[in-house]
Amino acid sequence: MDFEKYIQMFFNKVENNAVEIYNEFSLQHELGLFLRNVIPKPMKVEFERNIGFFNNEAKCVKSEIDIVIYSSDKNEKYAIELKLPKNGQYPESMFNFIKDIQFMEQVKQMGFTNTYAVTYVQDKLYYSGSKIDGIYAYFRNHKALHGEVSKPTGQKDEILHIQGNYQIDWFNLGNGGVII
Repeated sequence: MDFEKYIQMFFNKVENNAVEIYNEFSLQHELGLFLRNVIPKPMKVEFERNIGFFNNEAKCVKSEIDIVIYSSDKNEKYAIELKLPKNGQYPESMFNFIKDIQFMEQVKQMGFTNTYAVTYVQDKLYYSGSKIDGIYAYFRNHKALHGEVSKPTGQKDEILHIQGNYQIDWFNLGNGGVII
């Protein structure tokens, strides 16, 4: 199944004001309800599903998947992690976006058919601004995301390990930006 197409269809509705998104909870539930209506049955769409349901020995950076779509035999399964930051803290929010990508890599290694990390922002400072080095380079300067990424603020003792190579591309919706 082409969930990227479904996610883009959903954000077209957001752009056209057919769906209102005002916080991360509304994003998760509106997208989940949309997916329940468009994906073929008998696929299940569930929220905040613990990874132990699929693999009770999995060790991941997070334990719950925002939206999971799966067949009754669990042979076909998809995971979606969502972010909608509202209170600035740009470097911390960016680090959390990257943590979602690492989590989706781990879930994919558990045998998921495909995984998605989706971020919706309404503040252009996530994707534009004068600072374009450090963690900002991935979001504002098209630097490929790969390898070790250190926590940018605070004790800086947390390090994420990104196995793949990702190019963060923003899609302008007119009322915000989205990365998939």
